[in-house]
Amino acid sequence: MLRGFATQTFFAADHEAAKKWYTALTGIPPYFERPGYAEFRLGDYQHELGIIDSKYAPAQAGKGPGGAITYWHVDNIQAGLEKLLGLGATVFEPVTERGHGFVTASVVDPFGNILGIMYNPHYVEVLNANTK
Repeated sequence: MLRGFATQTFFAADHEAAKKWYTALTGIPPYFERPGYAEFRLGDYQHELGIIDSKYAPAQAGKGPGGAITYWHVDNIQAGLEKLLGLGATVFEPVTERGHGFVTASVVDPFGNILGIMYNPHYVEVLNANTK
């Protein structure tokens, strides 16, 4: 039933500032935009990150950080965390060794969303298998 990650969405009250922040973080502009929505394609598998104006958030959406955390693979967890902090994010969970080569960290972006980063050896294995 679940075939793969399609789109992760974040809400931001200052939609224009969020687009600029995520452009600075990723180094690329959104590939798709509509009023109140911007979407980035990221990484080896072109996963989608959508930034939505908060005025379109479901009524039951919480006002603070919370919920599930999606972890994006990074090759260097410390460098990734430093870049996020340099762009104004704050630590939600510090760098944490999970065992067997898995390392995670997460931040709260300036718009109140939790963004997870992770070094994931399984991701590297799949990537290497697909490039042979």
